[in-house]
Order: sequence, then structure tokens, then C-alpha cells
Amino acid sequence: MKMSKAWRTSILFIGITLLSACTSSQREQFEEARINQAQEDRTTVSDPFEPVNRVVWDFNRDVLDRFILKPVTQGYVAITPMPVRNGLLNASENIQEPANVINNFLQGKPSDSFASFSRFVINSTIGIFGLFDVAESMGIERQEEDFNQVLGNLGIGTGPYIMLPILGPSDVRNFTGEMVDRFYWPETVLADQYAVGAAVVRLLETRATLLDQEANLERALDQYLFVRDAYFQRSAFELSDGKFGQRTEEEIQEEAEDFEDFESLFEDGE
Repeated sequence: MKMSKAWRTSILFIGITLLSACTSSQREQFEEARINQAQEDRTTVSDPFEPVNRVVWDFNRDVLDRFILKPVTQGYVAITPMPVRNGLLNASENIQEPANVINNFLQGKPSDSFASFSRFVINSTIGIFGLFDVAESMGIERQEEDFNQVLGNLGIGTGPYIMLPILGPSDVRNFTGEMVDRFYWPETVLADQYAVGAAVVRLLETRATLLDQEANLERALDQYLFVRDAYFQRSAFELSDGKFGQRTEEEIQEEAEDFEDFESLFEDGE
């Protein structure tokens, strides 16, 4: 028997309330675990399928992207007014908000979980099925979390790196997380054309953000390694909520002082 929407909502609120009772020390443990796992992910890159991955990368880059994805993206950007693009992207991202609710909840982030729930309710109603991000204008920012980050928070490593046809760089943990995210409501009840349409919009907008960054890729000595390293760096950054890889003010100051000492060696020798 299928669970009613009202019953699901009640369970969700009860769960968020219980999780809110977590002590600050427990939340700190969650935070430390995320950063530690991000550090491990970044320093233990596993790529046992590199020969196959490189073949798929060449196919994605030289065939699919060159002749299909890039031209379609450029056409989409050229003919679609920005307000329309923003509306379509908002609607496609709004579909993922229930997943953000659960994934934040599972990582011990009750406030972010409630923010995601609020965003979904507000944007689905006042925002006309998510076309307008009314919640953002109210100061409720998007707290995007996927099940991949839940698994990472549990201490599960990324596993081998895999280059997927069309979808691009991934890893075993991330691929598993994406499969789980697809089972969250409302994606499970959407008609196929709407689910595919939302996925296409996200894909085109993601590709559009990379149009201005292609020069960096072209300058790379090994484009495959450049993309792989960038992928794991971004993955670690997201898992740690942006804390991994950030330098403190003290570290920046120490680096500046070391550089000044280095410069003084040349000045003394003049």
C-alpha cells in the first residue's frame, strides 16, 4: 500500500524534530568525519580502469561533445532568453529538493533539511511548480546534498574512478548515490518526459557553465588527468561542505612570511 503525502510529511517532521535533538558534540563528530573522508578521497585516487576510461573520455570529448552536446548547448544558450533558462533550471532543481531534505537529514543537518523542505513547499506553490525561486528571495538558500555525500559521511570511500559515456566522470560511490537519489519522490512519480526534460535542462546548463572554461582544458598537457583531478577535488570540496582545501588566515600569513624570508635571501646577496 502506498504511503499518503500527508503521512510522509508527518514522518519527515517527526524525524527532523528528533534529529534536531542531537548534541553539538555529535554534530561536530559528523563535521569531522566529513572532512576526514574528503581528505582520504582526495589523496587516495583509484583509477584501475584507466585504459578503458581513456577510450570513453576520447569518445565523449571528440564525438559526443564535439558534434552533439556542445553545438546543442550553444544553440540553446543563443535562442533561449535568460528568464526562460532560469525558470526551467529552477523547476528542474526544485524536483530534487525532497532528496536534499532526506540527504541533509541523514547527515545530521536538521536546519538544512528543514530549509530544503521549506524551499520545496514555497517554490512548488508560490513559485508555480518551481519556475520561480521565491524561497531564495526570502533568504532560504538551496542546501544541495546527494546520497553520495551521505555514503561519504558514513566513511565509505569513492571506490574506482569511472568515465561514463555521455555522463562523464564518476566513481563507484557517486554512481551508487545517483541511483539512490532517483528513487526519491517526486522523481519516482513523474512522467518520463518530464523527468527526462529536467535532466536535459540540468545537463545543458552544466555544459553551458563550462563553455568559457574550455581554454583551461585545452592548455592541459593531459586532458584526461586534468578532468580526473578536478573531479576528485570538487567531490572532496562538496563532501566537506567547502571546508576541505580551504586555507586559514594563519596559513596564508605564514605563507606570506615564508615568501618574504625567501625574498630577503636575494636582497642580502645584492
